[in-house]
Amino acid sequence: MAQIINSENFEQLVATGKPIVLDFWATWCGPCKRVGPIIEALAQDYEGQAIIGKCDVEEDEDMAVRFGVRNIPTVFFIKGGEVVDKVVGAAARPVYEEKLKSLL
Repeated sequence: MAQIINSENFEQLVATGKPIVLDFWATWCGPCKRVGPIIEALAQDYEGQAIIGKCDVEEDEDMAVRFGVRNIPTVFFIKGGEVVDKVVGAAARPVYEEKLKSLL
């Protein structure tokens, strides 16, 4: 299951040294509903290899501001605490998986 990532736990997750896939979403967002199951599947398939999680922009506006999120869904790929790639809008699973694999 995808982890909830927010302002309170983000730095702790970065400190693990594992790559992070962070999906910014909202409950009312149609494209987010298409991306959600992909993120959940990746979280299951890559458990232990990467931290894969979600941040609801309505519950943690500070995280959205910190990352400059202007559109949702936006999925960030983070390694060593730095954003190395992102996908804005809905995409197919292979797009996300390819970017994740490049971090491993």
